[in-house]
Amino acid sequence: MADKNNNNGKPKKRKYLPHSPVRKGSWPLRPGVQGFFITCDGGRERQATNEALNLLDSFYEELLDGKDSGPTSRAIPIKPVNKITKFEDSDSSGEEGESPCRSEDIEADKHAKECEDKTTNNKHEETENKTEDKTANRQHEEIEEKNEDKTANKQHEETEEESENKPAKKQYGEIEEDNEEKPTKKQCIEVDANSQATDSRNGKEKSIDDLIEEELKEMGDRNKRRFLSLDSGCNGCIFIQMHKSDGKHGPASIVQHMMSSAALTKKHMSRFILRVLPAEITCYASEEEISKAIKALIEQHFPTEAPTPQKFAVLYEARANTGVDRMKIINAVAKSVPEPHKVDLNKPDKTIIVQIAKTICLVGVAERYKELSKYNLRQLTAPQQ
Repeated sequence: MADKNNNNGKPKKRKYLPHSPVRKGSWPLRPGVQGFFITCDGGRERQATNEALNLLDSFYEELLDGKDSGPTSRAIPIKPVNKITKFEDSDSSGEEGESPCRSEDIEADKHAKECEDKTTNNKHEETENKTEDKTANRQHEEIEEKNEDKTANKQHEETEEESENKPAKKQYGEIEEDNEEKPTKKQCIEVDANSQATDSRNGKEKSIDDLIEEELKEMGDRNKRRFLSLDSGCNGCIFIQMHKSDGKHGPASIVQHMMSSAALTKKHMSRFILRVLPAEITCYASEEEISKAIKALIEQHFPTEAPTPQKFAVLYEARANTGVDRMKIINAVAKSVPEPHKVDLNKPDKTIIVQIAKTICLVGVAERYKELSKYNLRQLTAPQQ
């Protein structure tokens, strides 16, 4: 009773360790990253992220291998080509025409038999030559093995004679003068080590087990993953981050390759993904931040010294954000494009896509946006009626 009521009849308070929250799910979308803004069916974000990661990996590897979908690639024909074959009646031919046909058939059979005999003779000669080459190679290998065995035995006998000639006992404090190498075992070990070093320098391939272990380590480390999912904060929308690299292939080239191949092949690629949009720049959703961040992107896609001016249009979409003025953002993006290039809303060469999700703005440039069904995979791969 005394322990329970120490402080004037009040029970003693229990002390607990501080709770360390464990994060579940993906990290939120933040400015300063690049990747892909993907729309999907509502409630299917998790399945869509798995499909998107697989698709992006496959198309990125195709670009690295040099498999680009150009105008030379052919589309699958929609209607199969059917050929009509006609057969003539055998009764229409008379008895007079039978004798020359039979003689021609006999001559054709003789010619075929002669050709078969020639081919069999040639095959027989080739097999004989191969067997002779094999026996010669075997004899040569046996001679080399015998010579190697003789040299190894001689070295072993020499080492034994040297060990016998040495004194059996040594006085205390004496220092060995002859620092000779150990017998052939040490030499073999040194040769193997040197051969491994030379193999690694020459850049020979590693074993399959080592490669699998390296890939598993890279997949386990989030920093070394090529594509990573981030939480967009909006229903029916996902974001796949692509780590920045020095290579030529960015989000815009990967999405362009994906859409052009889908339009040509009409192959069903995903079940829950709708649109795949490139996000080359991410920043906070304000007019000042967007105008600052978009300068490098405009210089890349709309250079001032271009030989031919390009037509462009600005597409604006906002989700879970009503505090940003639509026309101010569109005018700020359009004014940042230099003068030789002109605005054309009907048939633009390139489309500047501005997507706002909560407080983050995503900007990317897409080619042939309207021609490729506004980058909608489901419409591109749908069967034509």
